Amino acid sequence: MSMRMRRKRNFDERMSACSDVLLARGTAGILNMKEAAERFRATVDFTQAFHNNRPVELEIGCGKGGFIIETAKRRTDTNFLALEKMSNVILTPMERVRQEGIGNVKFLNIRAECLPCYIPEHSLERIYLNFSTPLPKLGYASQRLTHRDFLAKYEKLLKAGGEIVQKTDDRDFFEFSLQEYAAAGFHIKTADYDLHKNGNPPDNVVTEYEQKWVEQGKPIYYAVAVKNG
Repeated sequence: MSMRMRRKRNFDERMSACSDVLLARGTAGILNMKEAAERFRATVDFTQAFHNNRPVELEIGCGKGGFIIETAKRRTDTNFLALEKMSNVILTPMERVRQEGIGNVKFLNIRAECLPCYIPEHSLERIYLNFSTPLPKLGYASQRLTHRDFLAKYEKLLKAGGEIVQKTDDRDFFEFSLQEYAAAGFHIKTADYDLHKNGNPPDNVVTEYEQKWVEQGKPIYYAVAVKNG
């Protein structure tokens, strides 16, 4: 039996206090693109949101925000969007960004399948997929974040030459993803079956999950898929 995360104390008040870093918030009733389009008819204006015209990158499934916050601190010349569908989860990184005064991170509390209703076409330089749920059971393939249906959405959001950067600890999911990238017309620039053994790149920001698996000697699979055209 799965356990539900306990709702954080003073949750509604704390979410309201983070409204300056939260660009969009879905609701339990918004389950698909059609419903999202009906309720949210204008994509986010990045210039207005960030008060500059710097490049924009997106992490899908930011969790506690360790990756996106550290990346934003290292690369202050870039703006970052962090998507997390669980409101109780996204509150933690939003509060941290506000407390630390990190101005180049904004949040989307929405489902990934609804991204085209919020993000302008051909506006992103890069999309990060860090340790996405592999959903290994039969019949769940279409819900994986690297399924070709999702990739078709990402392709429209990325600029020409834009990248999808993926890390996972699940080999089957990794190989599934490589097949899907190729089928969706992406060029696979990198396919590394053991990122840390093969020389962890100096610009790699280690996520919470990644640190855990590396300490246990588990390989980290790493891919970079590039949009053609």
